[in-house]
Amino acid sequence: MMGSESGRAVAAMVSLQLLFSALQVFIKLALNDGMDARVLVAYRFMFAATFLCPIAFLRERKKRPPLTMKVVLQLFLCGLFGFSINQNLYVLAIKLTSATYITAISNLTPATTFLLAILTRLETLKLKKPAGQAKLLGTLVGMGGAMLLTFYKGPKIMVLDQLPHPKFAHLTENPQSHPISTGNQIIGSFLGIISCFTYATWLVIQAKVSKVYPCHYSIAAMVCLFGALQSTVMALCVHRDMEHWRLGLNIRLYSSAYAGLVASGSAFPLLSWCLRKKGPLFISVFSPLMLIFVALMSSIILNEALHLGSVLGSVLIVGGLYMVLWGKAKEAADLSEDENQGKESIPVTTGGENEMK
Repeated sequence: MMGSESGRAVAAMVSLQLLFSALQVFIKLALNDGMDARVLVAYRFMFAATFLCPIAFLRERKKRPPLTMKVVLQLFLCGLFGFSINQNLYVLAIKLTSATYITAISNLTPATTFLLAILTRLETLKLKKPAGQAKLLGTLVGMGGAMLLTFYKGPKIMVLDQLPHPKFAHLTENPQSHPISTGNQIIGSFLGIISCFTYATWLVIQAKVSKVYPCHYSIAAMVCLFGALQSTVMALCVHRDMEHWRLGLNIRLYSSAYAGLVASGSAFPLLSWCLRKKGPLFISVFSPLMLIFVALMSSIILNEALHLGSVLGSVLIVGGLYMVLWGKAKEAADLSEDENQGKESIPVTTGGENEMK
């Protein structure tokens, strides 16, 4: 029974990485077609909120606790950092560079989360323990990979050129096959790294709000709703001409609908199930799969070139990711062992209840 559940969890995570990989390609196709990045983000969360709000209302209407102003403020900040700012930076970074490039940068999220937790004193740096050393080393290696990815291009990797390259002229009018300029590469990398920090900020805030408001569908629906409102205001500040907002039966509509309904709406219940069954560490282990899928899809569909610097930088980032994950797993194991030893040392005659954090 456990083996079957583990198999389903692995299959679910691989499927999710495929769904998210296709999202990167859809985003790039819409941007190549001339769609504004801010408008694309706004439409994504409009679709997501429209999809998730009825589900949240029906599934959690009987167990939803009352909303307080503190919870509403936290959900607003989740929408601001995790969705509005994060996705605007992320999509703009993809526009300046490539889907593969920014997918590699996004693997810095565990390292940036660790740095943010240190800066906000939510976590202490225990350099005398192997777990603390691994997390620090992993963070430094990941950041080094990001720097290599940014400043070193190297020769073109010819392996992916052997793959079939179907033409998608009917989907995009302006395919970006020209090389990425050095300026765009540096700016795109910077925006990608900042998006990782905003995502880490969202994780910290959402972890707090989930403890006092344990309704995952409602949280997702309200955060998407706030994200839609905030992103729409951001986009309207730049584009008030309705021509930028018009959707037809084209790649702009398909990309917006896929991003909102599939990558945000439908994928969330599956991700929540995996998180509940296997925990956050299990989820993080599968992140590098998306980099492989995106590299293949981008080469086939977008005809994007892959260079040695991108490969070496990606290897370092993924290596740093697994160092951080190993450190977190080791730290959790050490904490569990210490708690078990503490239980054994408590005399049975006390008769008191022990509360553990």
